[in-house]
Amino acid sequence: MGSTVEAIGASKSAVSRRLIKGLERALEELLSRPLDRLDLLALVIDGVVVAEHTAVVALGIDSDGNKHVLGLWEGATENAVLCRSLLSDLVARGLRYERGILVVIDGSKALRAAVRDIFGEKAVVQRCQVHKKRNVLEHLPKSKQARVKRKLSTAWRENDPARAKQKLLRLAEELEKDHPGAAASLREGLEETLTVQRLRLPGLLQKSLSSTNIVESALDGVRQATRNVKRWSGGKQVLRWVAAGLLVAESRFHRLAGYKELPLLRVALQR
Repeated sequence: MGSTVEAIGASKSAVSRRLIKGLERALEELLSRPLDRLDLLALVIDGVVVAEHTAVVALGIDSDGNKHVLGLWEGATENAVLCRSLLSDLVARGLRYERGILVVIDGSKALRAAVRDIFGEKAVVQRCQVHKKRNVLEHLPKSKQARVKRKLSTAWRENDPARAKQKLLRLAEELEKDHPGAAASLREGLEETLTVQRLRLPGLLQKSLSSTNIVESALDGVRQATRNVKRWSGGKQVLRWVAAGLLVAESRFHRLAGYKELPLLRVALQR
C-alpha cells in the first residue's frame, strides 16, 4: 500500500517537472526571438495582471498583416522602468523602427513616456479608443453612459480628424458642469485617440488599429491558461504561464482585418 502511494507521488512530481520544463522552453523561445527580419508597421502594447504581477506584452503587425508576439516583461506595476525595459529589449533583439512605426497603447502615462524615450519621433502613437471610452464612462452615472458612449463612437467614426476632434471637444464642454471628471478624462490625450484618422487610413484598417483589442484577445488566452493555477511562487512562474498562453493564442492568429490597405499605413508613416 505504501509503495503505491510513493509511486503516485513520484508520478505527479515527474509530471510537474516536465510541465515546468515545457513552460521554461516556451518562455525562452519567446524572449529570444530575433526581430530583425520582421518588417513591422505597428506595435500594439498592453498589460495583464496575474497573481499581483503585471506582465506587459508587445505584439507586432508586419507589412503582410501577420501578427507576432514580440515579447513581454514582468514587474509589480506598469511603471516607466518596466515599459522601457520591454521596449529596450525589443530594440536589442533587432526591432526596426527607423522608417516610422505606429504604436497603439492604452492610457498608461508610463508606457507613453517609454515610447517617447526609446523610439523618439519615429513613433506615431494611437491611444486606445476602447480604453478611453471606458475611462470616460467610469466617471458617469449609469443613466448618462449610453448617450455619451454613442457620442464618443460617432466622433471616432468620423474620417475627418478635425470634425472628430470638434465633436469630442463639444462633448467635453457638455460634460464639464455636472461631470468635470469625465470631461477631464476625455480631454486628456484626446489628440492621440485620433491618430488613425490623421493618418487617413481606410475604415476597416482604421478600426483595427484604433484600439489594443488585438492584444486583449491574446491576453484572454493567458487568462484561460492561468485560471486553474492555485499556487504562485513568483514572477518567473507568472512569466512562464503568460508566455505559454501567448504562444497558444499566436498559433490561432488571423491576419489583421484590413491588411490589404497596410501599404497606405507605410506611406503615411514615411510622410
